[in-house]
Amino acid sequence: MIGIIGAMEIEISGLRAVMENRQSETISGIRFDWGSISGVLCTLAVCGPGKVNAAVCAQTMAMRFHPRLIINSGVAGGIGEGIQINDVVIATAVVQHDMDTSPIGDPVGLISGINLVEIPADKTASRILEQQAQDIYEGGVFRGIIATGDQFIASHSRMRSICEQFHAMACEMEGGSIGQVCYMNQIPFAILRAISDNGNDDAVLDYPKFARQAADRSIALLTAALPRLSETLE
Repeated sequence: MIGIIGAMEIEISGLRAVMENRQSETISGIRFDWGSISGVLCTLAVCGPGKVNAAVCAQTMAMRFHPRLIINSGVAGGIGEGIQINDVVIATAVVQHDMDTSPIGDPVGLISGINLVEIPADKTASRILEQQAQDIYEGGVFRGIIATGDQFIASHSRMRSICEQFHAMACEMEGGSIGQVCYMNQIPFAILRAISDNGNDDAVLDYPKFARQAADRSIALLTAALPRLSETLE
């Protein structure tokens, strides 16, 4: 089984619509759907925005459905140089930009317990998503670090700070915590982010305009990539 998590309904509804033999269950207030997409057994969930919601969803999915791969798909602000709206970023690693115990001597972003700043995404799954994205996206396809924090970034100065601190290409609110849960449970993960804004002073205006389009392209990419991803897990 492959698990797919989105923060918002628009990031999952298209996948749910094409799921065959669908069943549903609600756990901890989160609806989980499972069935087949493109011939692959999957479970879907909308976690809601933010790191705690995402972590609760990922841990519940891990314990209830035992997925062999978890994919977090959705939209993000593009903060890396040259990243534009309608591009896609696939994570090589995730960081949590709002994790900061540096006053006691730790590097900014260090996650206590696992002692990592960068949590690596699964290379094989990420490469398959990158290859498949070439056929789906009109914009650029990038691989790089995706930064997560409990903030919607709509400030040029804050965007630049996160980009420079972590060499991040995109910024969002869930992937880093899902990556942490997967790392702790030894589950491979991939993070896919279609760019809906540039994390700057226009982000509040750009996000509603481009979020639906970005989410639809992510859904098309996953539908096409699932059979190849499943083959790597056999």
